[in-house]
Amino acid sequence: MLACDFGNLNSEITMVNNSKADWLHIDVMDGVFVPNISFGTPIMNILKKNAKKPLDVHLMIVNPDNYIEKFAELGSSVLTVHFEACTHLHRTIQRIKSLNMKAGVAINPHTPVSSLEAIIKEIDIVCIMSVNPGFGGQTFIETTYQKIEDLKLLISKHNSNALIEIDGGVTSNNAKKLVEKGADVLVAGSFVFKSDNPTNTISTLSTLIN
Repeated sequence: MLACDFGNLNSEITMVNNSKADWLHIDVMDGVFVPNISFGTPIMNILKKNAKKPLDVHLMIVNPDNYIEKFAELGSSVLTVHFEACTHLHRTIQRIKSLNMKAGVAINPHTPVSSLEAIIKEIDIVCIMSVNPGFGGQTFIETTYQKIEDLKLLISKHNSNALIEIDGGVTSNNAKKLVEKGADVLVAGSFVFKSDNPTNTISTLSTLIN
């Protein structure tokens, strides 16, 4: 939703509600962990009120533990924190789950998937950042494909049920290959909302990966 038209937020939410998209992905940025600011409580309240699909909330912020309860109250179905922002990641994951949300962990492009080995069985979703986080519309980082393969092996090794989510630079040119490599969830922002017909663009992506 970061790439949507905030001036017409309700209509954008309605479009996603009526599309083949499975979730609404919400990027929360604090201007500290990443060089951008987005999605405060007022916007989340609008999403909670109008969204008919699960809210997949991605916290790109420092000290995410301070806001876990708030985002549970705001209707998050999935709450993803960054590996790089959490000092006590296991405790953070357990807190998220205790509030009946799925727990996700995101890793930046420079962070190896091996960093998650000690915690992979506890994670519901691993979000591989395929761009440097902070802004939409960036170019896809090609080494993401290898990271998906590495993560797939790690998940299998530890009999984890974690889903693999790819966030950044997803288009119709790479969606099929991402799924073939092992991705379960694709996040598409600018490619959808900047297209001439977002509903049809979502349908195209859905056809490519199903």
